[in-house]
Amino acid sequence: MRITATLLLVAMAAVFVGSHQMLGAHPAWGYVNAFAEAAMVGGLADWFAVTALFRHPMGIPIPHTAIIPANKDRIADTMATFLRTNFLTPVVVARRMRSMNVASAAGDFLVSRSAGEQGRIRAGAGQLLVELLETLDPDRLGLQVKAGLARQAEKMDVSPLLGRLLESAIAGNKHRPLIDSFIRWAGVTLEDNEDMVRDVVQSRANAVIRWTGLDGRLANSVLDGLYKLLAEMHVDPEHPVRGKVEEGLAKLAQDLQHDPETRAKVERMKNELLANPAVADWWMGVWERLRHSLIAKLRDPDSALGGQMGESLAELGQTLRTDPRLQMQINRFARRTLVGVVNRYGEQIVSLVSTTVKSWDASTITLRIERAVGRDLQFIRINGTLVGGLVGLAIHGAIEVV
Repeated sequence: MRITATLLLVAMAAVFVGSHQMLGAHPAWGYVNAFAEAAMVGGLADWFAVTALFRHPMGIPIPHTAIIPANKDRIADTMATFLRTNFLTPVVVARRMRSMNVASAAGDFLVSRSAGEQGRIRAGAGQLLVELLETLDPDRLGLQVKAGLARQAEKMDVSPLLGRLLESAIAGNKHRPLIDSFIRWAGVTLEDNEDMVRDVVQSRANAVIRWTGLDGRLANSVLDGLYKLLAEMHVDPEHPVRGKVEEGLAKLAQDLQHDPETRAKVERMKNELLANPAVADWWMGVWERLRHSLIAKLRDPDSALGGQMGESLAELGQTLRTDPRLQMQINRFARRTLVGVVNRYGEQIVSLVSTTVKSWDASTITLRIERAVGRDLQFIRINGTLVGGLVGLAIHGAIEVV
């Protein structure tokens, strides 16, 4: 645009010289000459004005030229003050944020994206999580998570919780399948250890019984009695022994909730379990497997996790679009957060702007501002050339009429 404006000025100079030679040939050449002369004056004046903003015209240090480089520090302070006064004030930010529905806009973005955009969002979120999991020290992070879980477990009184769970299970007869499983396990265990039971019975029998050979029959009778008892307990839900077991479970549920001694024992067992190094090793193994599994699934674009992430984002977006209460809470949080940031760090933000502009040298700030608005400034030169020519043409016409 600078070249175009300059060529237009050169063209007006050529027209002026040519038309000046033709003034006596026809009265119309006088109008052409007046237009070109005034166009040169207008073009040169606007060239001087535009150039004086950024540098000394033709390198001559004329007063009040190179305005921007000479006043860059004042411009920086003025920009910072303008930004602070008109934008970074809590009232302005709060008023602007009050008219914005940030939650709904986020919901529209998550729901209305095309398949490619959703893929990029999932990929970006997945890569962010991968980098987070890989950047953090896995051992240190695992220990921190373990320590956090241990602290929460230490604060939690697990005995009443276990008591309420057991009480609820008994009330809903959900404990009976567990008793059935225990009975079946006892039967299988007894069957696998018949020889050991016989040896115990025979070793406890006195010499007379062993001499008469009744010890074997006694052992078989004990085994048969145990099998019969287990079978009856299995098929009869109202068996007395089962009733005793249920009474014991009910008492245990009450003791877990209300008996100080039982609660103290459970807490002691919990603390011993948390302090056991084997638990720490087990947790670190679980954490490492979980971490590597997450990294592998996040890196695989075809994994189920990627699809679940996309579905979760879409569900979140739909909720943000349709839930007024959630929108109100998120918008209020965003407004308060941004207002708080502006109120606390507004001065630092404008100071950063001012300090950054002041740190630029004169050529840098001149180049950046000229690149930002220079095209329009060159239009000023072009318009000045044409408008000047039209004014000269009008003046020449007025003189001719007079």
